[in-house]
Amino acid sequence: MPDAVELVYVHDPMCSWCWGFRPTLTSLRSQLPEQVRFRPLLGGLAPDSDQAMPQTLQQQLQLTWQRIQQQIPGTQFNFDFWTHCKPRRSTYPACRAVIAARMLDPQKAEPMIEAIQRAYYLRAMNPSDLDTLLQLAVELELDGEKFAFMLRRDFVDEQLQTEIGEARALGASSFPSLVLRADFANYASVPIDYLDTRPMLNTIETLIASMPSNRAP
Repeated sequence: MPDAVELVYVHDPMCSWCWGFRPTLTSLRSQLPEQVRFRPLLGGLAPDSDQAMPQTLQQQLQLTWQRIQQQIPGTQFNFDFWTHCKPRRSTYPACRAVIAARMLDPQKAEPMIEAIQRAYYLRAMNPSDLDTLLQLAVELELDGEKFAFMLRRDFVDEQLQTEIGEARALGASSFPSLVLRADFANYASVPIDYLDTRPMLNTIETLIASMPSNRAP
């Protein structure tokens, strides 16, 4: 059996399928075998852009939201976003906000992810906008000035690029993705099930049993 095992969750805080997966992911995390460490990794869905999202893409995403509601019962979306905001195909600012929150307080990384998702999908706010991200940081009781400063620092963007590179190296080409990695060398994809944790847990247990250990004889 491998010495070190981690379940890498490749995601983007503005990925609508990640939002739909959130409840099942939370349940999965609570049921992971004791030796499996959970690690979120930002995959970066869409780079920085000041351009308005084309109407055709807006319509496609609205249809995606509707499809998610149909396929994942209980998932909610506030479609007012599409009339109250000026959508942009730009998720890197939200990703950097998660990194900035993590650097300021590691305990605020997960709350920032959820805050971005709730702002985007339930509060009709645009996490592509720095003002929105700053408001969320203040609501999470982070230091607003430090947070705003960090969002513009090269080292935050460099960390994002590092995580994007690692996600690609793991073969995670879609969001969300789950990759089980053992001894920081062997890795394998875990197919996503949006409704049931059991198939994923069974896959994880099977993969752990089949992965070789790097322990010296």
